[in-house]
Amino acid sequence: MAPWAAWTDPGPGGPPALTSSVGPTGPVGRAWPLGPPGPTIVRGWQPPATPYGPGHRGIDLAAPPGTPVHAAAPGHISYAGPVAGRGVLTITLTGTGEPPLRTSYEPVTPLVTQGDTVTAGQIIATTTTSPHCPDSCLHWGLRRADTYLNPLTLLPPHLLRRPPSRLLPVTGMP
Repeated sequence: MAPWAAWTDPGPGGPPALTSSVGPTGPVGRAWPLGPPGPTIVRGWQPPATPYGPGHRGIDLAAPPGTPVHAAAPGHISYAGPVAGRGVLTITLTGTGEPPLRTSYEPVTPLVTQGDTVTAGQIIATTTTSPHCPDSCLHWGLRRADTYLNPLTLLPPHLLRRPPSRLLPVTGMP
């Protein structure tokens, strides 16, 4: 697991903290589903006003087909297979209360099977093509029971920040 992947404290207002422990590749915690320095969000979280209303029940991350997908947090694979013709992977997250949090990834080709235990940052799938996005993407979702949540709440603030912008010299100016 790369250093960018580990994290164990969600801070105030975040989901319940995961149990801190050390896995075979280092501390377990939370990670971006796509590798460093953090993916480009092509469509953000837009919660629906009603249970069946319009909205976007997750976020879409730019990812060409074949991009490795990492587990955002430790847990066990509760589903790995097709849904409506797309590959879907769902992880029930360890230590997140009752009912537990579940995170989902699609469209993917799973590299793990139902029942497997995974750690944050572990490669669990690769992206595939789908008509979900105009360009290729990974749809990342989060739920507690029947309630959809913003998956970005799983990540610590330091993983959500981008480095500062840099001003570059302008050439050809009089």
